[in-house]
Amino acid sequence: MTAYAIAHLRDVTPHPDVPEYIDRIGATMAPYGGRFLVHNTAHEVREGDWPGHVVLIGFPDIAAARAWWDSPAYQEIAPLRSRHITGDIILVEGVPEGYDPSATAATMRAAFPS
Repeated sequence: MTAYAIAHLRDVTPHPDVPEYIDRIGATMAPYGGRFLVHNTAHEVREGDWPGHVVLIGFPDIAAARAWWDSPAYQEIAPLRSRHITGDIILVEGVPEGYDPSATAATMRAAFPS
């Protein structure tokens, strides 16, 4: 099942390390089947507050996403980003093909007291 690395990046301090990180990240993702789905694009805030930038990377599955994050190649370059950009990054598994949200709603309803 597809998995994603999602980054909400804020407070970017311009520094030569940042383009170096961007140049090198693709090579760290390739062995794990990772690819950018959202990168360096504008976003529209429709509710709430979302300052900064969004990055979305897709992986074949959560094991591949974890392996990429933990890989020596990625961990070597991660400080190039983290020293100059504040943000939150998560790994999350997607839902299966044909996912029906009404099943989740039914489970939630069943948890409410009668």
